[in-house]
This record gives sequence, structure tokens and C-alpha cells, in this order.
Amino acid sequence: YDLSACVTGVLLAFVCPVTIPYWTIVLGAAFAILLVKMLFGGLGRNIVNPALAGRAFMFSWPVLMSTWVKVGFDNAAPVVGPVTGLGAADVVTAATPLASMHQGILCEETIGQLFLGNVGGCIGETSAVALLIGFVYLLYRKVITARIPLAYIGTVAVLTFLFPLGNDRIAWMLAQIFGGGLMLGAIFMATDYVTSPVTKLGQVVYGIGCGVLTVMIRYFGGYNEGVSYAILIMNTCVVLLDRIGRPVKFGAPKKEAAK
Repeated sequence: YDLSACVTGVLLAFVCPVTIPYWTIVLGAAFAILLVKMLFGGLGRNIVNPALAGRAFMFSWPVLMSTWVKVGFDNAAPVVGPVTGLGAADVVTAATPLASMHQGILCEETIGQLFLGNVGGCIGETSAVALLIGFVYLLYRKVITARIPLAYIGTVAVLTFLFPLGNDRIAWMLAQIFGGGLMLGAIFMATDYVTSPVTKLGQVVYGIGCGVLTVMIRYFGGYNEGVSYAILIMNTCVVLLDRIGRPVKFGAPKKEAAK
């Protein structure tokens, strides 16, 4: 009745391509709610983000999860690699900007296109400006704090600027920030109350860890997007990160205050 399952469902849809068949996302949602959330005791007791875990499970069908609609698709154009299944659409497939950058090639889309969302990708990840508007709204409503998103995005920005695979440092850094699911993950996934640290310093370390893992997976992994797995890995470290920055008990003996 608190609509938490609906939130998980919306976030799961956001990290899927628009062409995904309905049966696939039904299985992913069932995995997220039944196994990842309910099996661990229900709301507030899951150790990893349910939506991201559901997405990881849905990569059991990698072709369905990696088929992207080409921007500006003409219905009269020939179909390349149609996706079959309930709810699927015939589309012209195209590589995402992140797929190009995974090969060390700066994507052909401009930074403006990446910022506005005129690119292929998952439903909720393409438009950076829309995600930033959501970020400002959540901050205004005090639903989240800026520590985790800023630490996450800032870490990716610093690392990709210092170690670019393309010729233009600034363009490479901005393309890494605006491309893929970085902003979606940093703003809406990594800030999940249940699976993120409660201490301020722990949240900063958590965001930095997510950023480092994301860049490592993007640069050295076989998969061109590292946000989902970076957050899932850091979710498992939250119990340790909650020990960082724990406030000292006022008036307690030194040994007791240090616990």
C-alpha cells in the first residue's frame, strides 16, 4: 500500500530498452520483488537495489536487453534485426554512444544531443536535462541529499578527464557523464535509502566507490556500461561503510564512545 513496488517497477522500466518484450520485464519485476526484496524480509531489508538486480537478471536475454532504437527511425526504412515477442516493435538498431566510447572512439553524437536525449539507450537514461530536473526536484523536496550523486558523478568526471581514451579531454568527460545510465544511477538508484549508507562520510565514500567501479568496468570490462554493477557491488559494502563517520556518543567513556 505504500507504492514501493510501483517505484521499483518504474525504475526497472527506466533501465530497459523500449523494445523489450513484456514477458521479459514481467520476469525481471518478479525477480526484483519476490527474490531480492521479499525473500530478505520485505521493504527496508533488502541488501541490494531491487530494480538493478532485476535488470542484471534480465541480461539472461542479452540480445533483448541490448537492442536500441535508432534515433530518427523512418518507418519506411528496412528493418535490421527485428526483436520478436509480445509487445516488441520492429526497429532499426543502432549502437549507443557508450558502445562507441567503449572502443575508444568518441561518439558521433554531439554533447548537445547527449544532454537533450537525442540518442539511443534505455528508457530513462537518455535525457540528461530531464534527469537533472528530477535531481533538483528531489533536492527541493528533501527526498535525497546531493552527497552521493555529486561524489559519484564527480569521481567519474575526474577519472575520465585525467585518463581519456579520446583526444578531447573535455568532450570525452562530458560524453561519459551524459552518456549511458550514469546520471540515472547516481540520482535515482544509488540514493536508495535501504541500500546506501546513513552516515555522511559513508555516503561520500560510497559515491566515490561507485564512480571508480563504473570507470573501471567501462574501460576494462567486456560490457560497455558499468553503472548497474558498480552500484550493486557497493550495495554489498554498505554495512561496512556505515561504520565510517559514525558520530561519537556524547558524555560516554572513550572506549564506549569509539564503538
